[in-house]
Amino acid sequence: LVQEYEVGQKNKTFTTKKLIVKVGDTVKFTNQDPFFHNIFSLSETKSFDLGSYPKGKHRSVTFDNPGEVEIECAIHPSMRMKIKVEK
Repeated sequence: LVQEYEVGQKNKTFTTKKLIVKVGDTVKFTNQDPFFHNIFSLSETKSFDLGSYPKGKHRSVTFDNPGEVEIECAIHPSMRMKIKVEK
């Protein structure tokens, strides 16, 4: 059963620091701050850049391979979280 998880971006942090999902699951990143955020990862497991988006908007990523994924915001370098993708 494929699931969707939601992670907020609030006060220049992710509302969750660590998340465990399964292969095929989707994570929706919702901007709850009054300024732009970005979502990207350079991880081998899943590399992507979803660009920047304003308050109230979201971007989603589906994880198709097991492993660790380090998620960051290009605008706010202190914003980091880890997603562990399990089989």
